[in-house]
Amino acid sequence: MASKLLALHAPPLRSFTCSRQNFPTVSTSGCCSTAEGPRRWRDSKKNAKISPLVFPKKYNPIRSVTVRSSLVFPIKSPQDQWGTWTALIATAAFGIWSENTKIGRTLNGALVSTLVGFAASNLGIISCQAPAYSVVLNFLLPLAVPLLLFRADLRRVIQSTGPLLLAFLIGSVGTAIGTAVAFLMVPMDSLGWNSWKMAAVLLGRHIGGAVYYVAGSEAFGVSPSVLAAGLAADNVICAVYFTILFALALKIPSEALTSTNDESVADRGMNDPDPEPEPEPEPDNKPPLLLTAAALAVSFAICNAGIFLTKYFGTKGGSLPAITAVVVILATAFPKRFSCLAPAGETMAMILMQVFFTVVGARGNIWNVIDTAPSIFMFSLVQIVVHLAVILGLGKLFGINLKLLQIASNANIGGPATACGMAAAKGWSSLIVPGILAGTFGITIATSLGTAFGVIYM
Repeated sequence: MASKLLALHAPPLRSFTCSRQNFPTVSTSGCCSTAEGPRRWRDSKKNAKISPLVFPKKYNPIRSVTVRSSLVFPIKSPQDQWGTWTALIATAAFGIWSENTKIGRTLNGALVSTLVGFAASNLGIISCQAPAYSVVLNFLLPLAVPLLLFRADLRRVIQSTGPLLLAFLIGSVGTAIGTAVAFLMVPMDSLGWNSWKMAAVLLGRHIGGAVYYVAGSEAFGVSPSVLAAGLAADNVICAVYFTILFALALKIPSEALTSTNDESVADRGMNDPDPEPEPEPEPDNKPPLLLTAAALAVSFAICNAGIFLTKYFGTKGGSLPAITAVVVILATAFPKRFSCLAPAGETMAMILMQVFFTVVGARGNIWNVIDTAPSIFMFSLVQIVVHLAVILGLGKLFGINLKLLQIASNANIGGPATACGMAAAKGWSSLIVPGILAGTFGITIATSLGTAFGVIYM
């Protein structure tokens, strides 16, 4: 029996910690045999002391664990300048690279950059408001305009602005109708006295572009909180609407493909059934680095002159119209000299425009809209849906080209900058200057139309 009874003696009231195999060690005043283990264990449980490292006094198999995360959204703080700029440039580069893929060619690089920026902002990777965005809108975007317009010819501009101006006026009528319909469907009662003021501001905003928004808000005396909420809602609407416009333009090729490649190849094929390959052009004597530096220097000088003229004459609507006027005059007066700078200028301009479209998407934070003023968001949504239906319907009725309707609508909703950006991104070079001029014209009429709406519904 001695071999069957194995007693484990331990000093009384002494506790042991558990082993690596999680076997609890118990101290008792008696002994515990293997043969009478269960009964003796229960009898000696009162004299046992279990280590607190093994079981608590009141054992609960379900343990609550509090986890404190150090992750803060957005991941890239607005004050993190290097991080924000890295995200913007990387997204722009990704948009350009995406055009080498099948999906990117279908969507267009500018649309890809907008969607990625929109997703990064709403997922908390980057902020929807950052000082870097102001740098892009106030400096890089004006700098890109002269770089895009070195080939501008005023004679071609006059010929192409007429149909676009008609399309722009149709879009303005559509915005006015959309505002009246939206004010009846979504009266924005939660804003109180600011409801009709915000409706008038959004009317002028979607005719004269983003430039009118702040000026119109100050003119009507919109409260700062409502102003911020409306700006957040408008940024989301613009990001979504520009995405729709690019989607509608997927099947419209660029002018370079339709006018240069197709026509020239077809003509050569009809005249010469077996054309010989053309010799490669000899490289220019001037190095590309010199042309790039010259194009950049000329663009800075034109921006400086345009900003000086804007401040000197006190022109409203920003410096973009004045910069456009200066570069068009110079490119018309010296077409040969400016055309040689165009290849280098357009390359840099496309990079800057990709950054601009990234900022357009990043500023559209939908969570701010949900938290602040969903009624403003719904009002803008109804307003723009009616605008799009009117401009596409009447434009088709009058036989206006879909390409002109899209640039005109872009000039209505976004202003000269976004119209210029879309024309450049799609390769519609003949519509860059007309788009800017149409958007500038919208700024001049937005004030009177917004004021008239405010007087009617006051």
